[in-house]
Amino acid sequence: MVLDSKFFDRCAEKVAYDLIGSRLNWRSGDKSYSRIITETEAYTGPDDLASHAAKGRTKRNEPMFGPPGIFYVYFVYGAHWMLNIVTGPVEFPAAVLIRGIAGIQGPGRVTKALSINGNLNRKLVTKKTGVWFSKPSGPMKHKVSRSSRVGIAYAGPIGSMRPYRFTLDLK
Repeated sequence: MVLDSKFFDRCAEKVAYDLIGSRLNWRSGDKSYSRIITETEAYTGPDDLASHAAKGRTKRNEPMFGPPGIFYVYFVYGAHWMLNIVTGPVEFPAAVLIRGIAGIQGPGRVTKALSINGNLNRKLVTKKTGVWFSKPSGPMKHKVSRSSRVGIAYAGPIGSMRPYRFTLDLK
């Protein structure tokens, strides 16, 4: 089942949790590929000091303000593209970062492996764009671990400790 914009029209924390164990699918040329999502992080709006939206609306973070189910792809450290999906209602800036898929850990490595760049920014998450999400057909049999997000000490002691990182627990 392909996940549509209705799936993403919920709070980022819930979407980030529910994406674990789902599949990230992409097309390269005339071939399609798919991997299980193993790690995500939620960024939950303007009061989340780790979010790009914490300092208000900018040209860079404009996609975060909706609609849900579009990509928010940005470049960091002059080296890596980051793949996010916008969540929640229009005008509420929230998104989920894809941090890992089966066999590939690290958000920069994921985008590099899938050849994702800024061309995907603001596009709707659908098969037409060449990158989409789907739920497995059978029942989900996995455990999800929660922890604090990675690399956001700048969000202060409270913001950096929020348990908004979700990881597939294979134990």
